[in-house]
Amino acid sequence: CLGLVRGVWRALYGEEPEMAPAYTPDWAERHGAETLLEAARRNLTEVAIASAAPGDVLLFRMDAQSPAKHAAILDEEARLIHAYWGRAVVRSRFAPWWRARCAAAFSFPGVAPWPK
Repeated sequence: CLGLVRGVWRALYGEEPEMAPAYTPDWAERHGAETLLEAARRNLTEVAIASAAPGDVLLFRMDAQSPAKHAAILDEEARLIHAYWGRAVVRSRFAPWWRARCAAAFSFPGVAPWPK
């Protein structure tokens, strides 16, 4: 999932603002740190989850006690574009299961909002 967001960043801006840490399926749980959330706050523009618009990045906690460790991009049909470990990029409904786990939303800086 992080690779998808990083690829969009490179398409928009070129070089990434910082190197991503070593990324394994358990990277967030091992240290308990909000690594993904903190990096998003350093490099993206935080918006209210309820105000998330197409093109915005959403971060998710898989359970209430875990750090945010999954990212998706909201599309124009309010679907999630995201990638799973070892799988292709997929589109999923932003269903109640995902909504309940959404921890934060961010816009790419300097990118105009999606036209309505």
